[in-house]
Amino acid sequence: MLSVVIATDESERALVPTLAALVAGAAAGAVREVIIADAGSHDQTAAVADVAGCEMMVSPGPLGDRLRRAAQAARAPWLMFLRPGVVPDAGWVDEVMRFVAQTGAAAPAAVFRPAQAGTGSVLAETLGLLKLALGGRARPDQGLIIAKQTYQALGGHRADVAEPEADLLRRIGRRRIVLLRTGAVALALA
Repeated sequence: MLSVVIATDESERALVPTLAALVAGAAAGAVREVIIADAGSHDQTAAVADVAGCEMMVSPGPLGDRLRRAAQAARAPWLMFLRPGVVPDAGWVDEVMRFVAQTGAAAPAAVFRPAQAGTGSVLAETLGLLKLALGGRARPDQGLIIAKQTYQALGGHRADVAEPEADLLRRIGRRRIVLLRTGAVALALA
């Protein structure tokens, strides 16, 4: 059902918890493949991807180029883009599969609810959700779930912009992005 795309660049430590969070999706049959779009890392990113059974695509090109190529190679009808270190909460599989089933191929996109690792602050999380509801934009560290057909119709990620992930979210449009109840934490791993 889903092809997960993760762009990496010296991301060995951050990749491990993200891949661990995807195990539930693979076990449920929701994750068909995980594609690592690597910039040519010299750390153990390739070894981590290999142990996890990911497909590795190495290209020293711009981030937008790497993401677009990985999306083109994806075999599933739905794409889920995650950054290394982004960990969806337990229960993400059921909610994402419900979103996919209810919306169909011409669906809007979805992002995970933002969460902050280790803050323990309900106020900070509430303020973040309020900001998003009142006109704030989705951020790349919230992940992105989008039909491959919709992604292609939008032209995918652009290589000629400074922030291709944020650019794609802007082009999708705030009104066409569903905010899932399931959160995702962006871990700060060096």
